[in-house]
Amino acid sequence: MSDLYTSEEEIVRPRRQRRRRRKRSRFGSFMAVLASLAVIGAVLGGIYYGGNAVLNSADGLFGEPEDFPGPGTGEVPVTIPDGATLRAMGATLVEAGVVASQDAFIAAADQNPEARGIQPGNYTLRSEMTAADAVAALVEGQGGSRVSLPEGLRIRQTVDRLAEASGFSTEELQAAVDAATLPEYAEGDAEGFLYPASYDLGGEVTPETLVAAMVARFEQSATSADLVSRADALGYTPREIVTVASIVQREVSREEDMPRVAEVIYNRLTGACAANGVVQERLQMDSTVHYAFDDYSTVYTSREQRETESPYNTYLVSGLPPGPIASPGDAALAAALNPTSEGSCYFVAVNLETGETAFAVTAEDHNANRARLDEYCRESDLC
Repeated sequence: MSDLYTSEEEIVRPRRQRRRRRKRSRFGSFMAVLASLAVIGAVLGGIYYGGNAVLNSADGLFGEPEDFPGPGTGEVPVTIPDGATLRAMGATLVEAGVVASQDAFIAAADQNPEARGIQPGNYTLRSEMTAADAVAALVEGQGGSRVSLPEGLRIRQTVDRLAEASGFSTEELQAAVDAATLPEYAEGDAEGFLYPASYDLGGEVTPETLVAAMVARFEQSATSADLVSRADALGYTPREIVTVASIVQREVSREEDMPRVAEVIYNRLTGACAANGVVQERLQMDSTVHYAFDDYSTVYTSREQRETESPYNTYLVSGLPPGPIASPGDAALAAALNPTSEGSCYFVAVNLETGETAFAVTAEDHNANRARLDEYCRESDLC
């Protein structure tokens, strides 16, 4: 008999056993799946409850963004630049000590539908305000209770504009100017040190607080430009640099021309242009003569004006005038501190509508540029 031979009974029995084994195997697999699902469920449940615990713990750790209790004290001048986002505004306010945190400001702004319309400009806020109060103050300041002062105004013009916008009298405003606390290098003269910008007229503003905000804004600009040390490096006092900047501001309108005008001023002051026909150390600037006569009706000056004695008549007097002749902006101040070095001795506007200005080294080239202005004026009402 071969080992391969098996009886019928023996054949049937193993098949049944195999079927029973399969049943047990399927049952075991089913139970294993259930066990796996139970484990997964337990893990997911742990993650869920553990995650909630972590989140709850994080809420406990971080809580609400840091905020001052308010209402705040004193006065803090704050400048919101063009194009600033709410987050950038928040950072500015944190740095100024107005709000406690950027996140608190953002959260408060999200709750105020008008916050997205906050305008650039200069604001007077309080130190350690609540974020909500700071947002409300910025929103309130963007309405009609603001005044914008362009670059290049003298004090009389500034006072007139403030009086018209604020309702304060010119006498009240001038008294505030005369009593203002100025930088030491201003030498007690506010001309040139009332910064041209937009100012808040709402709330409890007074002539004194308004003028103080303007001086504070100038000091902010001066600090940013490092005026004191940079002036010393150039061999001038801070007041003299502001005087140069004020002349630059009055002479040209395009920022790109300002550093070259500053160079012309310095070249004339140092005598570097004497060989090119400029009287030694004389600026010969019409803007200073306009200041002397308080007359801005034309870009020209008359022979009579240029021959009239005045410390501001730079056709007759050598050196800089006694002080600034207008309020310069940042661009003019930067130009006074960073003149070009192209050897220019002359300049003249050749298009009064666009402000295009032509520069020259020699008197001959300057006369050619003046001819361009004369040709322009024959067809323009702006001259």
